[in-house]
Amino acid sequence: MNDLAYLPLFLLCAVASWGGTWLAIRLLTKRAILDRPNERSSHTIPTPRGGGLAVTAVLVAGAAVCITLWPQTRNEVWVVIAGLIALALLSWIDDLKNLSAAVRLIVHAVVVAAALWMLPGEALVFQGWLPPLADRILAGLLWIWFINLFNFMDGIDGISGIETIAIGAGLFGLSLMLPALMPEGRFGLIAAGAAIGFLLWNWHPARIFLGDVGSVPLGFFLGWLLLETAAAGHWAAALILPLYYLADATITLIKRAMRREKVWQAHREHFYQQPIQRGVAHDRVALRIALANAALIGLALLSTVAMAWLCLLFALLVVARLLLWMSQAERRA
Repeated sequence: MNDLAYLPLFLLCAVASWGGTWLAIRLLTKRAILDRPNERSSHTIPTPRGGGLAVTAVLVAGAAVCITLWPQTRNEVWVVIAGLIALALLSWIDDLKNLSAAVRLIVHAVVVAAALWMLPGEALVFQGWLPPLADRILAGLLWIWFINLFNFMDGIDGISGIETIAIGAGLFGLSLMLPALMPEGRFGLIAAGAAIGFLLWNWHPARIFLGDVGSVPLGFFLGWLLLETAAAGHWAAALILPLYYLADATITLIKRAMRREKVWQAHREHFYQQPIQRGVAHDRVALRIALANAALIGLALLSTVAMAWLCLLFALLVVARLLLWMSQAERRA
């Protein structure tokens, strides 16, 4: 199929997400389902929480359309769709009632295990460096961590929309260079479209937040695509695309663990939260992340043709520069 044929699917996802988010704002506001500011918040006024209802619905519908249009898509996609629905239901309940961390992790593990079970036996994420069982176990642990870090990182206006667009667009770019990755590319395009529609409402000052009902399914969906990309042999690209989120969340987790703090509790210690606390606007921080992600996309594409390790090194330098800026940036006079 001609590459331009995917454009209508992308636009349809963006429009559906925009319209669904508009509807969610009205319904959530009417029912007073609001994220009210507290000492850990980065916002100052009550804001509807649950925009992920629209985003997740678009992901599910878009994946179903892909299966219909391209029936050669592997059966595991049905399991991924079921996982999206299960995680959305769990996370919506969590948004409303605050479930325990143990319950959330158990469900995350079950959903991830089911999806990994459906992978072909030859699809090894670590390229045969580990025995197959160890490969699956470590991949599952990384996937669960990615789901949760994506949730942890959704703390300021626009940040998760920017990250989803970057990963989705990067995966689609990879698929244009490597036709074998076209399934991952078209799903990435769906995620990017859903994120753009939502971002139009979530850009600073945000009129709605994703909530766990959005960030958890997004982390699951993007994590699946990145693991599929790594299993196809393009491990460097799969690591480079989400490298900022991986670095910020992982470094922060390690620092909190070393201080023996409860790592699962909400806090304001991520790198991206530091400039906000010093008065830097949300959109300025989000744009910095977008620029860094643009560089990461370029390096991910380059890594598929030559110098994968060198591309990864430059990606680490890009992320290090971004984290340094976040630790030092001050509000403009």
